[in-house]
Amino acid sequence: MIAVLLAAAALAQAAPAAPTTGPKRTLGIFERWGAFADMSPRRCYAIAKPISRRTALYPFASVASWPGAHVRNQLHLRLSRKRSPSAKVTLSIGDRRFPLRAGDLDAWAPDADADRAIVTAMRSARSMSVESVTAGGRPFADVYALSGAATAIDAAALACLRG
Repeated sequence: MIAVLLAAAALAQAAPAAPTTGPKRTLGIFERWGAFADMSPRRCYAIAKPISRRTALYPFASVASWPGAHVRNQLHLRLSRKRSPSAKVTLSIGDRRFPLRAGDLDAWAPDADADRAIVTAMRSARSMSVESVTAGGRPFADVYALSGAATAIDAAALACLRG
């Protein structure tokens, strides 16, 4: 649980475009995933850390809803390593592969349709991995267990619908 809370704190710091100024509410811890709500600006999210973290960074996967921006179930990944600017980032869930858009340390689905497809795939899979290549040229993968993900995503989405 402490790891999930640390990941939540990392998420709060990872979104500079939307700083949190109000209280944070824990909605629940569901196996490997936690669900949280921030009051100002209003956002609700499910979040998890990778199965293994071997860096000083705080990698995480989150699925967030931002009612004020009309955004629902948006994927955000903080990578465990700084990626090469020329390296692609791919999310693998079961037999599906999703190309992501990425910065040095973060990755997102390219659009809302991809977000929906990713969340749908997450609901029926046991794990997911995000793969890329470091700035030094070494391949890496961050692996996430998906047990509890669907429940955490639903808890976060419902919290934002209730207002």
